[in-house]
Amino acid sequence: MGTTKYIFVTGGVSSSLGKGIIAASLAKLLQARGYRVAIQKLDPYINVDPGTLNPYEHGECYVTDDGAETDLDLGHYERFLNVPTSQANNVTTGRIYQSVIEKERRGEFLGKTVQVIPHITNEIKERIQILGNSGDYDIVITEIGGTVGDIESLPYIESVRQLKWELGNGNTLFIHLTLIPYLSAARELKTKPTQHSVKTLMESGIQADILVCRTEHELSEDLRAKLALFCNVEKDAVIESIDASTIYDVPNMMLEEGLDRIALRKLHLDQNVQPNLEQWNNFLQRHKNPKGNVRVGLIGKYVELQDSYKSILEAFIHAGATNEVAVEVVSIHSEFIDTKNIENELKGLDGILVAPGFGERGIEGKIEAVRYARENDLPFLGICLGMQMAVIEYARNILGLKGANSTEMDVNTPYPVIDLMEEQKHITKKGGTMRLGAWKCDLKEGSIVSGIYQKQSILERHRHRYEYNNKYRDLLENAGLKATGINPDTGLVEIVEIPAHPWFVGVQYHPEYKSTVANPHPLFVGFVAAAFKHSKQ
Repeated sequence: MGTTKYIFVTGGVSSSLGKGIIAASLAKLLQARGYRVAIQKLDPYINVDPGTLNPYEHGECYVTDDGAETDLDLGHYERFLNVPTSQANNVTTGRIYQSVIEKERRGEFLGKTVQVIPHITNEIKERIQILGNSGDYDIVITEIGGTVGDIESLPYIESVRQLKWELGNGNTLFIHLTLIPYLSAARELKTKPTQHSVKTLMESGIQADILVCRTEHELSEDLRAKLALFCNVEKDAVIESIDASTIYDVPNMMLEEGLDRIALRKLHLDQNVQPNLEQWNNFLQRHKNPKGNVRVGLIGKYVELQDSYKSILEAFIHAGATNEVAVEVVSIHSEFIDTKNIENELKGLDGILVAPGFGERGIEGKIEAVRYARENDLPFLGICLGMQMAVIEYARNILGLKGANSTEMDVNTPYPVIDLMEEQKHITKKGGTMRLGAWKCDLKEGSIVSGIYQKQSILERHRHRYEYNNKYRDLLENAGLKATGINPDTGLVEIVEIPAHPWFVGVQYHPEYKSTVANPHPLFVGFVAAAFKHSKQ
C-alpha cells in the first residue's frame, strides 16, 4: 500500500465517552481485514507524562516495553490489537512544549519569535506522523484527548486541520464521538448537544466525516436523518454506539453499524476483504459462557477508582475466559484491614492479589492480607509493591525480624529487606526516573513460574524504585521464601515463591501490562486456575 492514511478521533459534549474504546474497536476491525494499524493518543494536559499523576486523578499509569509512562488508553490499544505500543504512541502537551523550548534554547529557530502557530503545531504534526513515516503501518488512528471546545485541545485541533490539507484528499478522516442524552421526563433522546459540538468543531475548520453517537437507547431512523442533516454527514455515517455489557462487544457492534466499511470507503481503501474475528469471538464466547466462578480479593490503596487497576481487571477477564470461569474481583481497601477485621474482610475468597502502589498509606493492611493468604493456603499473587509486602511479611512473621520494612516506608527500619536501588539513591527528579520498561528475568527450573511460562527466560515490564535487598536473600531462602526469578544483568530478585504453599507467587514486575485478548498473561491464567481449584475444595 502507498501513503499512510490517518484517522482522527475527537470527542464532544462530555468526557469519558470512550474514545479509546471506539478507536481500538475500529483498529481491531481494520486489522482483522488485513491492514497494519497503529493507534496513538494526544493528551492535552501539561504534565510531560502520566508518571507523576495520582491514580485517583488519572487512573493507572500504563508502561510500554521501551519504558514510556503513558495514558491508560494505550493499554486498551494493546489488549485489542495485540501489538506493543511505545513512546511514539502517547504525546502530551507538556512533552510538546518541552521539546519546542529545548529547540529554542539550542538556537534552532534562529532568532524567530516562537509561537503556537507554526512552532507548536509543527511539533504536533511531526509527532503524529512518526508512526506513519516508519513504513510499518497502513493506517494510523490518532485519538485527541479532552473535549472539543476545551482551550487545552485547540493546538491539536489546529494541527490536524493543517494536516488534512497537507496530506491531501482521501488521506485523512475525522470521527467525532458525541453523546445523545436521554431526558427521562420528556422520554426522548436529544440531538442539540451534538449539533453544538459539531458546530464548535466546524468553527475550528474541521468537518466530521463520521459521527459516533454514544447512547443508552437505540437511535431511530428519523433521528439519524436529523443528525445527518444538521451535522453535514451522510446518513450511513451516523453510527450508534449503545451501552455494551463489556467493552469487548464494541468491535462487533461497530462492525454491525458499518464503521470500518464507511471509514475504508472514505479513505478510498478496499472494503472487499471481510474481517476475520474468529479468535476474538471465541474469546467472547468463553467470557460470556463460563462453566464456573471464582472470587478474588484485590487488595489495593486506590480501589475507589476502578481505572486505578484497569490492566489488572482486564487481565482477570482474559485469564477467566481461558479457564472458562467468571472472575468476580472483590475490591478491598488495604487501609481498612487490620488484625481484628481481617477474617471478616477476606472470608469467602478463592485467591488474593495484593496490588501495586506507592507510599506508606495502607501498607500494614497489605501485609496482613499476605499473612492471611499464606497461613490459610489461599492462592496468592503479589505485584510490585505486593511482592515487596510478601517479603516484609515473611521477614517479620517467619524469620522474626521485628520491624522489618521497606526503606520507602521507614528509613530507619532495623531490617531493610526492601531497599532503594543503588542507582536510585542520588536521583532527585521524580518524572521518568524509576526503573521502567521491559527487563529480562531468568526463571529457576522446577519453580511454579517456570511451569507457568514454559520457558527459562522472560521479558516483563517494570515501574518501581525499591527492590528486594539481596543481603537478606540467604536468610529468606533458608526459611522457605525462594527467589525463583533473577535479573541476569543486575542479580536482583524479581520473583519469590513459597514451594510449601499451594500457590504463592510475588513478582516485582507488572504482568498485567502484557495481557491481551489474543495472549492472556500466563501468570494470571495460572493464578485464576489455582483459585478455581481452591474454590472446588
